[in-house]
Amino acid sequence: MSVMAPETNPIRNVALRPQVASLPKYVPGARPDKDARVHRLASNENPYPPLASVAAELERELRGINRYPDMGTVDLLGELADYLDRQAAAAHAANSADPADPKVAVSIAPDNLVVGTGSVGVFGHILQAFVGPDDEVVYPWRSFEAYPIIVDIVGGRSVKVPLNAAYQIDLPAMAAAVTEKTKVVVVCTPNNPTGTALGHSALREFIAQIPSNVLVIVDEAYLEFVRGEDPVRGLELVAEFPNVMLLRTFSKAYGLAGLRVGYAVGAPDLIAGVRATVIPFGVSTMAQRAAILSLRAHDELMQRVDALVAERARVVAALAAQGWEVPVTQANFVWFPLADRAAQFATDATDAGILVRPFVGDGVRISIGDRDDNDALLTFTQNWIDEHPVH
Repeated sequence: MSVMAPETNPIRNVALRPQVASLPKYVPGARPDKDARVHRLASNENPYPPLASVAAELERELRGINRYPDMGTVDLLGELADYLDRQAAAAHAANSADPADPKVAVSIAPDNLVVGTGSVGVFGHILQAFVGPDDEVVYPWRSFEAYPIIVDIVGGRSVKVPLNAAYQIDLPAMAAAVTEKTKVVVVCTPNNPTGTALGHSALREFIAQIPSNVLVIVDEAYLEFVRGEDPVRGLELVAEFPNVMLLRTFSKAYGLAGLRVGYAVGAPDLIAGVRATVIPFGVSTMAQRAAILSLRAHDELMQRVDALVAERARVVAALAAQGWEVPVTQANFVWFPLADRAAQFATDATDAGILVRPFVGDGVRISIGDRDDNDALLTFTQNWIDEHPVH
């Protein structure tokens, strides 16, 4: 058998789609060398290992990985619908005393839900279902860096709306950016990578301004870390506005980043369209089972979230005492608006054994880790600001 010479190989004549050839690269958080001892604060991961009960159950599930997973994710959808129904009822009861707050009844069923490989996977399926060539997708910037990549992949057009001076999503500017060509509007709250969050009243007022034929995606990947006033009640927004879809994940608060499971919540007709685009058997048996077990262990897992929120408060207070000015964060990370000094900061952090996530020219995002991680970070930031004053 002969092998065709490289210069005559016809594969060279096969061209990528222009949209694919020009895609920006997704830059993942830095990963340590196999044997390196470092503080991993680059990828917004939950620093705690799986609960012992969850890990033990998953070990038993390994014996069945020769079988395909449930393509319909029936058990997970049922468990998730019950959980969200309870959450919505609790939120509704907590806010029922406010006479100025709309009373929106919420009922979640499995046909309100679609599951995929992390929230970013579900986001891709949503755009596949609703965005065609040259349809506009409006989103804040800087925000989650996968947004422009996925918009380009489906052939849409990105409309990036700059954050305001406080590194918050500029809702008036977002509303003004919507045109007759807009098909989807994306709002990330808390926003990645700045950590700033919107209030429910402001977000509801914004959505009310968006035409009903435009899909509004509220990306709530960091929902569980929010402790601010007037937190977004996303399920109520879905119930009130048929064009709203929520995007959530088990990767962050639930600590299942390595298993890749996320979900969307929306009106059944919209969800049915998204399900039609989902890759068959995409969510593994292990991921489905881990998500179910995590929902059942919700209270125990939220104790870990509370611990991370307490560490966030400690880190932010210490940074302020050192002289840093960082935006108010409601996520499990802190944004350092270092502009053209971001790359040097990240390099110096790596040299100190701390992995962070630089956005060259804009800033650096640093995840909240365990106490040891955060103490190492605070030692580094004190030394760095002493050598490189930020004012």
